[in-house]
Amino acid sequence: MKINKTNVARLLDKAAVSYELISYDVDENDLSAIHVAMSLNENIEQVFKTIVLHGDKNGYFVCIIPGEHEIDLKMAAKISRNKKCELIPMKELLPLTGYIRGGCSPIGMKKHFPTYIHETCLTFDYIYISAGIRGLQLKISPHDLIKETNAEVCALFA
Repeated sequence: MKINKTNVARLLDKAAVSYELISYDVDENDLSAIHVAMSLNENIEQVFKTIVLHGDKNGYFVCIIPGEHEIDLKMAAKISRNKKCELIPMKELLPLTGYIRGGCSPIGMKKHFPTYIHETCLTFDYIYISAGIRGLQLKISPHDLIKETNAEVCALFA
C-alpha cells in the first residue's frame, strides 16, 4: 500500500533525515497513544504524543511525552520558565499548529515553538510521533527528532 507523504515527511526529506512512515487504523472514539501503540504492536513507552501548552510568561510551547503518561504541569511550567501553564483549548489546536487532535506533530507546525521532550526518548533507538495526520506515525531516531525540533531533553513528569 502506498502511503502519501505528509508535510512532516517532506520537511524531513528536505533535511535529509532518515525516518519511516507507518500507517495504522484510526478509531475516532479512541485517539489515544495507547491505541496507536496497540495498533502498531509497539511498546507504549516508544509512542510519544505531542502536547501544546500556554505559559503565563513565555506563551506557547510544545511537550513530547511517552503516550501513557500525563504531563506534570508544574514541571512543564518550570522547564519552560513560566510560573504556570495550561493545555491549550482543543479549538485552538488547528489554527495555532495546523494540526488536529490525534494528528499533531512537533515537526512542521505553522510556527516553531519552544519544544521539550521527555528524557526517556534517549533510551530507545527509535520512537514514534504523529506524521501530521490521524492514521500515520513517523518512526524516527530520538536524536534526529531532537535536532529537527530543537528540543530540550528534560523530565516532564515524575
